[in-house]
Formats: sequence, structure tokens, C-alpha cells
Amino acid sequence: MKANEIREMIDSDVVAKINELEEERFRLTFRSGTETLENPLRLRYIRRDIARLKTVQNERKQTNG
Repeated sequence: MKANEIREMIDSDVVAKINELEEERFRLTFRSGTETLENPLRLRYIRRDIARLKTVQNERKQTNG
């Protein structure tokens, strides 16, 4: 997910996507403790997508006051 794609999303979609990715990250982290993941890099991609989403969310808060 690229920052330009995120900036085109509305605020409620950004929040929903953050929640969805946080839940997926939790499940993968929990599962990685008990078994090997078929795609361990997925955790890295999820973490970075969450960071991008939160960055855009904070930019919007700063510009809107």
C-alpha cells in the first residue's frame, strides 16, 4: 500500500484499515510463537503499512487543526 493510495482514502476507511491490520498483525505474531509462518515477511509489510496509515492520519490531524 502506497502513501498516495492512503491519501485518497477517507478518514473512516483509514481507521478501519488500521484496525484490520492491527488484528492481522496480532494473529500472525501469536501464531509465529507456536509455529513457523509460511510468509514471515508479511509481518514486516503489515507493520510498515500501519506506520504509513498512522502517518497520513497524523498529517490530516495537523492540517485540520
